[in-house]
Amino acid sequence: MLNALSIFILQLIYVPLLTLRTTFVVKGKKIQASMFAFLEAVIYIVSLGIVFSDLKNFLNIGAYILGYGIGIYIGGKIEERLAIGYRSIHVNLINYNSELVNKLRELKFGVTTYEGEGMNKEKRYKLEIVSHRSRENEVIALIQSFEKNAFIVSYEPTQFKGGYITKQIKKS
Repeated sequence: MLNALSIFILQLIYVPLLTLRTTFVVKGKKIQASMFAFLEAVIYIVSLGIVFSDLKNFLNIGAYILGYGIGIYIGGKIEERLAIGYRSIHVNLINYNSELVNKLRELKFGVTTYEGEGMNKEKRYKLEIVSHRSRENEVIALIQSFEKNAFIVSYEPTQFKGGYITKQIKKS
């Protein structure tokens, strides 16, 4: 029973480390990813060693599986909370909304505006906003409070060169 509990707890630590290591690799943070990988490998060997020492002990195997599954959830929650990185948020509007643009800029979001043409040659307005990932929901909620029918798409940029956001990154 003590082995099963140990395996379960080790998995609750191991899997979030795995999630964070993967996140740091994707974000290009090699040193942090390496540190997580080291800890992850130690835990992996210890917990699997306990499981493999007695493959007839289904309690240990169950603890490993259950810990792994719950660890995935915990790892996802931790990664969500850390919100590492930035988001590029593209907004399409039917009408130009200077009040929204000014409010976004007042809140220190980088905003670029464009005028374009829709499917039936009608004017459309596009906003490109760069935000720290931790503030993405704030930006989207603000946009929706001004423009209920806005079409919003967000994605993760991989590089920054020049512009307002680069200056903000250097300050922090």
